[in-house]
Amino acid sequence: MELQALPSRIGQVRRIVSAQLRYWHMDALIDRASLGVTELLSNVHRHAQPDKTCTVEIELLLDRLTVSVRDGDPRMPVVDDAEPLATCGRGLAMVAAMSESWGVRPDGESGKVVWFTLPASAPAVTAPTRRRRPVKEKPARRFAEVGHSVDVLRPEHAPARSAVAG
Repeated sequence: MELQALPSRIGQVRRIVSAQLRYWHMDALIDRASLGVTELLSNVHRHAQPDKTCTVEIELLLDRLTVSVRDGDPRMPVVDDAEPLATCGRGLAMVAAMSESWGVRPDGESGKVVWFTLPASAPAVTAPTRRRRPVKEKPARRFAEVGHSVDVLRPEHAPARSAVAG
């Protein structure tokens, strides 16, 4: 899809990418793909010259999802080491951290494509194994042996009442 990388459009593209991934039954990838496309479009919004026109493409091939953003600025992006209190400058570092791979390539004379990939066949997540303490077996008690007596004339708690009339 072609668009202007404006803040209002970035949210729309994020929803479109999410809907497409749901359609492909790739729900497990929605958060990371949405984060990645948001960061790439934010970079176009902040840095691309002469305008903010770009194209977003998502492609699912075999076991890999590729998300790419093409813009008309030939300058290659740079991954900066952002200061701890900086409010921006971590976008490409986040894309690198959450993706399987990422990169940038020139696109003709006046543009580039920034892309990232995610594994489409997510590995099965297993819960960590915990040591179990042995449990001492006790014989089951019958209802009459429980030992808790209930005085039906003096209940411990007032009965529940509905706050809705009727």
